[in-house]
Amino acid sequence: MSAQALTIDLMIRYGFQVLGAIVILAIGLLFARWVGNVTQRWLERRAMEPPIRTLVVRTVRIVVLLMVLVVALDKFGVQIAPLIAGIGIAGLGIGIALQGVLGNVIAGLTIIFTKPFRVGEYIELLGVYGEVKTIDLFSTTLIHMDLSRVVIPNRKIIGEILHNYGTVRQIHLKVGVAYGTNLNEAFAIVREIIGRNPRVLKEPPPLLGVTTVADSAIMISIQPWVSVSDVIAAQAELYQSIIEGLRANTIEIPFPQREVRLLGSS
Repeated sequence: MSAQALTIDLMIRYGFQVLGAIVILAIGLLFARWVGNVTQRWLERRAMEPPIRTLVVRTVRIVVLLMVLVVALDKFGVQIAPLIAGIGIAGLGIGIALQGVLGNVIAGLTIIFTKPFRVGEYIELLGVYGEVKTIDLFSTTLIHMDLSRVVIPNRKIIGEILHNYGTVRQIHLKVGVAYGTNLNEAFAIVREIIGRNPRVLKEPPPLLGVTTVADSAIMISIQPWVSVSDVIAAQAELYQSIIEGLRANTIEIPFPQREVRLLGSS
């Protein structure tokens, strides 16, 4: 039999099977995407954490794709039972080789379901800090105030001491006033300035008081609460407003100085 005849014979024998498998795969991909989108819209109407919603949607899509793949292989004439057995053996070997990756997945599921932190909260651990941007199966992404990102493998997070600030943070400001200052007047001015700033939260109330009696000034501690995203902007605005407000009310902000006396010899 010539090569041309052999090609025609193979096309006649397997062509419709291959075409049918391709059509099933194409329809299956579209169907999996559609089912995933429907599932996501349905879950968005439920009180569910974004990482859990993402996990459920991805799982639904993968299950649909696996079902479609089995149907396509069966259409192509592949024996499914030996294939599944082979995949199981291969999966065991791959699992041993990818212990670190599987560890990240298990840790990611632990984070998603135990919720030690959530998207939008500000956390600190392992010497890094930032606002939680995403929680995936393999890693957690933090974003800094300068918009840089820190990607932490999930297995590094589980078992570590974690400081969760939540969605608000308390900023710590200090300003020095002269020893002759009327402290009640200074406190009233600072409270008014803090109350006018739209970034400062009304609850919890800000803390205000004397923190240190320094060599050249009485140090006033100012600790208002702001949203995580407003930390840098609020700190800059408040410092400027406090300095201008104290100066406008003739309250001296002293600079460090020393008095030197020369004693003549007897």
